[in-house]
Amino acid sequence: MTDSKKKTDEEWRDILDPDAYHVLRQKGTERAFTGQYNDEKSKGMYRCRACGTPLFSSDAKYDSGSGWPSFYEPVDGSNVQEEVDRSLAMTRTEVLCSACNGHLGHVFPDGPKPTGLRYCINSCALELDAEEEA
Repeated sequence: MTDSKKKTDEEWRDILDPDAYHVLRQKGTERAFTGQYNDEKSKGMYRCRACGTPLFSSDAKYDSGSGWPSFYEPVDGSNVQEEVDRSLAMTRTEVLCSACNGHLGHVFPDGPKPTGLRYCINSCALELDAEEEA
């Protein structure tokens, strides 16, 4: 998807289902333990649901017990960007898709080795390409 940052709000609404729109474009969050990929074990590549950018390999996915799909690293650090999020009276690190600026979730410093990071990502912001080996 080219020029994805230049899409209008109406274009995003046409492309994304209501849950994905709420998360990706309005920085929403799906309820814990409700997302389709929380318990997913298939091998493949997790891509941005809005633009298809490869974000996380199933090889980096682990069960954090948080209720959201969790990964210890992105497939390519340049495909995600991080910003300070001071919403909800707390400071967190927001994770966004670098290609379309879609909100994916947050990253926390309490993950497993080798990185010690927990990328806590909303399922509805992702699409699993199970046929593409990571």
